[in-house]
Amino acid sequence: MGREQWKKIWVGSAGNMVEWFDWFVYASFAVYFADSFFPKGNDTANLMNTMGIFAVGFFMRPVGGWVLGRVGDRKGRKAALTLTVTLMSASAILIAVAPTYAVAGYGGVAVLLLARMLQGLSVGGEYAASATYLTEASAPGQRGFASSFQYVSMTAGQLLGLGLQILLQRTMSEDALHSWAWRIPFIIGALGAGIVFYLRRNMLETEVYAEDEGAHADPARGTIKALLAHKREAFLVIALTMGGTVAYYTYTTYLTKYLSGSAGLPKPTASLVSFCALFLFMCLQPLAGKLSDRIGRRPLLITFAVGSTFLTVPIMTMLRHAGSFWPALGLSLLALVVVTGYTSINACVKAELFPTGIRALGVALPYAIANALFGGTAEYVALWFKKGGIESGFYWYVAGCAAVSLIVYLTMRETRTIDLHRVGKQDEDTAAGRTRVGEPVAD
Repeated sequence: MGREQWKKIWVGSAGNMVEWFDWFVYASFAVYFADSFFPKGNDTANLMNTMGIFAVGFFMRPVGGWVLGRVGDRKGRKAALTLTVTLMSASAILIAVAPTYAVAGYGGVAVLLLARMLQGLSVGGEYAASATYLTEASAPGQRGFASSFQYVSMTAGQLLGLGLQILLQRTMSEDALHSWAWRIPFIIGALGAGIVFYLRRNMLETEVYAEDEGAHADPARGTIKALLAHKREAFLVIALTMGGTVAYYTYTTYLTKYLSGSAGLPKPTASLVSFCALFLFMCLQPLAGKLSDRIGRRPLLITFAVGSTFLTVPIMTMLRHAGSFWPALGLSLLALVVVTGYTSINACVKAELFPTGIRALGVALPYAIANALFGGTAEYVALWFKKGGIESGFYWYVAGCAAVSLIVYLTMRETRTIDLHRVGKQDEDTAAGRTRVGEPVAD
């Protein structure tokens, strides 16, 4: 892979790193800044209010998927990627400078809410824009490898956020973190977004989009009407995302809380387990992506779904009784190896399903809906089962979601050899007697 190809991968995926850094630090630093925006006196209520604002971001993701997916299909992948990073920079700056309750009353809450809405819009569009760009900009036979860097960058963002949290906790006093130091991560996030914005201003449009046979003037391009012409593919994205996103959130964002709250590990040990597991998980993504370029997407997806369906309950049960660092790390890694079958290639699989003129919206909106319904609610579902005294019910819920996706993976066609220029045109060829319905055309 040449230097130009690596540059495309870096520019296309870097926004995910900043995005997930911002997403992570809001959730993890909320315990320090919650009291800054609400009347003092009830720490638990203040934290719940702050996390309620955090949840708003999930509801804005489908809106962002629709708006920015439309931009990506009508104005280009570069335009969408530039807009998403602009929104993420604005959201980080707003949180960094938001006035406290003592200064502006509930005005600070309004700023925080606006920032989370912008961040939700940005996240909703960034995934699809980068997935589409990485898939279209990849050399033939390397789409799986290139698109795997989407989850490399996402995981890197979480690791950077976790590392910064550990650093600040070790170098700052509790008083400093509560009074002003919690703003540091958001300043860093805004600076990172600014750098990505500069890089993306100079990026090239993908050849697949630029060579779309002059169809850019089509008024239906990037619209819901055009997406409805591909209802099967849209529902396919929701169904194949369902199991993957639940498993991903379970073994990444929820893992630390589960290890400390249910397994009884000390919080520093739980954090270290998560950090090590996520780092190794990040390194696995390109390997699995490259494997999919050789053997196909379906074998990896099916392996993930079978593993998650039958191993989730025993893994989660054993994790609860792990007792120490090494058993917990081993089990966490086993789970994340299984999840890699989904995360490493799901971006390119979705992009490969849609024609160029509806690809960004086709990936963005169904994915954002599935993520809001299943991924974003995973932690709340887990805590709901725990509160009801049947925590093991959540294990079965995760396994059940994976089983639904398994049915989809077993019945869907292979997408590895599909020609991105000709997706959606094969039915026309069928009518002319040139190929069979659903037959892939090699790159």
